[in-house]
Amino acid sequence: MREFSRTIAAAITPLCLSLAAGCGGEQAYDTSTPEAVVVSAQEMVRNGDASRLPELIHIDARDIQYEDGVTEASAIAEVKGKLSELLGRMWTVGETLQARFPEESIESLDEAVEMVNDATGGDWTDAVGRVLSDPFRFVEQSQERLEIIDLGDGTAAVLWDDEPALGGFVAMVEVDGGWKIGIPIELVRDTDYWPQTRWEWSVVASMLLSIENTLEDFERMVDGDRFKSLSQASAYAGRLLGESVIVQGVIYGFMKRDVDESA
Repeated sequence: MREFSRTIAAAITPLCLSLAAGCGGEQAYDTSTPEAVVVSAQEMVRNGDASRLPELIHIDARDIQYEDGVTEASAIAEVKGKLSELLGRMWTVGETLQARFPEESIESLDEAVEMVNDATGGDWTDAVGRVLSDPFRFVEQSQERLEIIDLGDGTAAVLWDDEPALGGFVAMVEVDGGWKIGIPIELVRDTDYWPQTRWEWSVVASMLLSIENTLEDFERMVDGDRFKSLSQASAYAGRLLGESVIVQGVIYGFMKRDVDESA
């Protein structure tokens, strides 16, 4: 019987590894081509795995070790981990809003835009509220508006509505036998706001955590029937989250300025 059990285990183990989701592990997503990455991103959202979207992002780390022994690669991994938690929270907030206001949709948010514009004189917080109401809608739309051009050298250009995505700051790169969304590191590493030290990477991770905490507070408000409509909730979320982003950005900006001045 023991030998029979070992035989069965030996037969099942490879199957479990190849079908991880079926044996209690995480579902495997295809990244074998640039186009497959886009499809996998859509599947992650549909499956409730939005927190795994950072798995599709590649940031090339320098061979640097900071004074406390942390490498730039592990610092980047920490930031990606916080980003995963933030995206997971965004997904649950979107689900909470849709469950709380099932008769409303993102198309009904003109009232929210007007409310925010009246309160602030018109700014970007209306867009924050819209995104939060359906945070991964752009992923669903990406197949129609996104074009991938394989350049044949292990990289691929990404076009959005026939224009370079985010001004060319997004591309795709083949790494470790699969494709990921890459950031042209040579274009961003020398900018004023790219993290250059262990402390700066930690601050970025803390910023993401702070934004996630703001979303968690907002989710509790929605669960507590604080809002009477999706428009009202989205307008409030836009102000709340927008203020959090501004505060965190100002703190980071001042820290970078102080570092540059001391240098």
